[in-house]
Amino acid sequence: MKKILIVEDDKFLADIYKTKLEGEGFEVKTAKDGKEALKKLEKYIPDLLLLDIILPKIDGWEILERIKEREDLKNMKIIVLSNLSEKENIEKAIREGVVEYLVKAEYSPDEIVEKIKEL
Repeated sequence: MKKILIVEDDKFLADIYKTKLEGEGFEVKTAKDGKEALKKLEKYIPDLLLLDIILPKIDGWEILERIKEREDLKNMKIIVLSNLSEKENIEKAIREGVVEYLVKAEYSPDEIVEKIKEL
């Protein structure tokens, strides 16, 4: 079973993604902020990280930096799911090793689940 960690501060959205992904057979955990995400990554290494950029406490950019420092996370795929749609943000995320950058407003939860399944 593939494991996913969703890092999303909007509880409603996190719950929608969690429910839909579990319905597809994924094991899913969530974190409501960057600090909680890093704490979970100490013990739980997912196959995929679904990461928002604008987060309380520690933002997604810092999470990406910290992930690069850890050898045990180098094979984890990362999808950024953010409302930041500026080209500079997308290019920065790709440089940081993100495999996909999705703008929340452009995709329905079902489309996002399909993208995850493709990976």
